[in-house]
Amino acid sequence: MRRIMKRPEVSQATSMPASTIYWRVSRGEFPAPIKIGERSSGWDSEAVDAWIAAKIAAAGERGAT
Repeated sequence: MRRIMKRPEVSQATSMPASTIYWRVSRGEFPAPIKIGERSSGWDSEAVDAWIAAKIAAAGERGAT
């Protein structure tokens, strides 16, 4: 089910701290958050899941576990 994930949940799902998430967003290496309110944002769960799947696939191609 597609939903909006808040930053703590994104950190837990990716094992990345907030600083790394925002650094990767700034470099275009991670999906950008979407604005959901005047002072609130979150991530599309499908975009985060796709990023995770791509990382797992790339690791498999390199032979990493």
